[in-house]
Amino acid sequence: MDKNFFNDMQAKINQALENSPAKDIEKNVKALMSQGFAKLDLVTREEFDVQAQVLAKTRAKLDVLEARVAELEAKLPR
Repeated sequence: MDKNFFNDMQAKINQALENSPAKDIEKNVKALMSQGFAKLDLVTREEFDVQAQVLAKTRAKLDVLEARVAELEAKLPR
């Protein structure tokens, strides 16, 4: 059997799937899932990563400020 036979068979199967009700069901399920996810307050991975970086920088600044406050408090007369 030559390659053309398999390529033709694959093309016919793909065409049958494209024209089948399964394709419509897939589209409807994707639409429903998108609507459901839109109702949830989800963020993208990129947004999450950006916020994690902001949090890490803020935490580092806070650590520096806490050390500075402790240093200044140590210098206060008692």
